[in-house]
Amino acid sequence: MPRPRPYDTEAAFAGELNGVRPELSAPYAAALPGARAAVLTRLWRALGHEPLPWIAGREVSSDGLTVLLRDGRRLRGPCADPYATDAYVTEVLLEGRPYTRPEALVRALGVPHGGSFAAELAHSTASSALSRADRAPGGPGAGADSGEWERRIVDGHPYHPCCRARPGFSVAEQFAYGPEHRPEVRLGLVAVRDALVSGAWPAWLRDGERTLIPVHPWQAAHVLDAEVRPGFAAQPLMSLRTLAVPDGPHVKTALSTRLTSSVRDISAYSVRTAQTVSAFLADLVERLGLPLRVTRTLGAAGAGTPDLAAVLREPPDAHAGPGERCVPVAALPLTGLPGRPGWSAAFARLALGTGLRLLEAGVALEAHGQNLLVVLDASDTPVRLVYRDLADIRLGPDRLARHGVPVPRLSGRIVTDDESALRRKLFGSLVAGALGAVTGSAAALAEALENAAPDLPRTADLRALLDEPLPAKALTVMRLSPGTPGDQWTLLPQPRCGPRPL
Repeated sequence: MPRPRPYDTEAAFAGELNGVRPELSAPYAAALPGARAAVLTRLWRALGHEPLPWIAGREVSSDGLTVLLRDGRRLRGPCADPYATDAYVTEVLLEGRPYTRPEALVRALGVPHGGSFAAELAHSTASSALSRADRAPGGPGAGADSGEWERRIVDGHPYHPCCRARPGFSVAEQFAYGPEHRPEVRLGLVAVRDALVSGAWPAWLRDGERTLIPVHPWQAAHVLDAEVRPGFAAQPLMSLRTLAVPDGPHVKTALSTRLTSSVRDISAYSVRTAQTVSAFLADLVERLGLPLRVTRTLGAAGAGTPDLAAVLREPPDAHAGPGERCVPVAALPLTGLPGRPGWSAAFARLALGTGLRLLEAGVALEAHGQNLLVVLDASDTPVRLVYRDLADIRLGPDRLARHGVPVPRLSGRIVTDDESALRRKLFGSLVAGALGAVTGSAAALAEALENAAPDLPRTADLRALLDEPLPAKALTVMRLSPGTPGDQWTLLPQPRCGPRPL
């Protein structure tokens, strides 16, 4: 009996697209090869650098990389630059057979949990092509706020193979809710009696004794079993579940679907601690005199379940002064600024100097390109940073105590004195993530680090940053290990040969 053909997500998207936006059918088809290469490049990075249990070894030569599988088969492709963001991998050879579609390669590998991973890769490819086909023409105007820059990002996470995967979202729902498609989203409201609330929950989100919790319309349609009232309009940001209210706060909703690595929601722990963490970090930054601003948590509310909660934050643009603009770090490549001589080194000096001083004091930021924004002056010089979304920072009580900083009353995953965990959090997000993506290659990252290094604070953390392999989340290992909770890690080579002088 012939084997059934695997489900073709690209073709399914094309069929749906023809029904809802037929004018984009041809641009979508034209965007597919580039989208496949973008996802395949991210997958090849993982195959070249992550500790996948079914890989026996790797052989690097002047003309490429060979990955040796434990079953004796061989994969062949270009050298895998762990910091590259260009889509430079258009095909990978498995036992001499070429593969251009990442999901087809994973199916051919036949690895544990590969079926669901292959489906997400296919969704990532098709969604990326959809985003590219509907790309906004031109660039944001001179007065563009940070949200406009976020809505220009079409390719998602710079290193995750599931960079644009949105399982459970139809094509119509992608157009309705995806920030790159520039929709207006009407959030709903669920009235909750005896809600868990921290901070100052505003009067316009109360109905007598009941708390009105904003909910994402996808959540209302697919997850919640509750009466949802009409709410208010907002514009989605790059995290999809966070939206900007015009002339109001940013609203983080509990959109409990899988986006890249994990299913997102808002736990009761996050609701309880949001205000405390926000106030603590803002006060510490001011005490240290750092060129960093924290978007304060205004309030958080939940119904005691992770799929019905919301957090209100101040918008990051509040921290840009006259003549300045606030740009998400993930959008910096779109500005063209990293290509200017010395600009990336200036940004690295600002970001690393700030991150290392906080780390020395006992706070490790998860400073990836989505959480971190940079304020640029009128000449586009980076002058300060803005940090948002405090749910995944880490606090080291021992380090804080050594610096005479009162430790807030917190427990759980946010608190740790494990030096490796603190360094992983900052280095993995800021260097192997944000700075790598801004510079775009190992060579460019090495140049930025070497130019910035002489001006960075001389700490033990700096020596570890510049001399040891760089930690990065093992994003593909995590997707292929559904029974293992939490982050898993790999070590990437330093983007240069030999130690840097300190």
